[in-house]
Amino acid sequence: MADQHNIDTIELGQGLSVTAQGFGCMSLSSAYGSADDTESLRTVNHVIDSGVTFLDTANIYGAGHNETLLSTVLKTRRDEVTLATKAGIVRPKNPSEPRVNGDPAFIKKCLDESLQRLGVEHIDLYYYHRVDSRIPIEETMGAYKELVEAGKVSHVGLSEVTANELRRAHAVHPITAIQMEYSIFSRDIERWLLPTASELGVGLVTYASLGRGYFTGEVDSFDQLEPNDVRRNFPRFEDSRMANNLPLRQIIEEVALREQATTAQVALSWVYEQARLHNVAVSPIPGTRYTHHFDDNLQSLNVKLSPESMAQLNELAARVDGERQADIMSVSKGREEEQMAEGNNV
Repeated sequence: MADQHNIDTIELGQGLSVTAQGFGCMSLSSAYGSADDTESLRTVNHVIDSGVTFLDTANIYGAGHNETLLSTVLKTRRDEVTLATKAGIVRPKNPSEPRVNGDPAFIKKCLDESLQRLGVEHIDLYYYHRVDSRIPIEETMGAYKELVEAGKVSHVGLSEVTANELRRAHAVHPITAIQMEYSIFSRDIERWLLPTASELGVGLVTYASLGRGYFTGEVDSFDQLEPNDVRRNFPRFEDSRMANNLPLRQIIEEVALREQATTAQVALSWVYEQARLHNVAVSPIPGTRYTHHFDDNLQSLNVKLSPESMAQLNELAARVDGERQADIMSVSKGREEEQMAEGNNV
């Protein structure tokens, strides 16, 4: 049984060691429905007590609420935690305005604001949350490099990045990790990005590896989602698409029954095995508001799927109805293909 005495650590890249499973904090700020701060804080402390010390947040989560919430825990437990946060996404006042900002001055300003909200002096892993196509990634990475040199940041990461963007960023300052959506249903990073990450020694941090709750049966209908639930923005949560994907979820459930595991454990175990096959160090960061869900997720470290189960699961992504995101900033919307077509080879 995975507990605080035997949770392995892995090196993502550039000497940054983290627990083999991390904890994503986004859902603690009502991203997937209402959250209670008292319960959220209880969960975060339980996570650390259990030996999972890699915590992931972002300045955009809850418009700063997430970082402020974590500051309550960090006041007494900062030395126990590997802390990651992000900058680059903005909330425009009208839909026509850009939703990303990679301006170096803006990134530095965001970092100072995050430090203040979190109540800490430095960030262990600071991600560029989304790529701003208006600004060469080299310029943005110049700001991250300066933050490292100033002692405010220890390691640099990228999220929703292409193989070409990763290589260009890495040339300015070594990249420690890429954070990407990766799951049984979402495998677009395998074609170009994972080989490049493996070549450069860059680790992988995966989010939405539980299908944003779809694999675990948390949600079966669009009507179940609260008005502020971010899943209302994702195509796969439209009722018709959820219905079309139900037979695929049933296969995951059948695999879980055969493997004597839960669907969450199967989904995370699949990520561990696929990362191993692609020669990339991985730390998934499943998030939850509830301690019992966290405990369930953590046991995936003890699950080893059979070749038969892996073969069944590997067939599903090609049959999924709907894109993982309806967002032009995500790689699945074709940015990688466009760059490859333009001759920006990896």
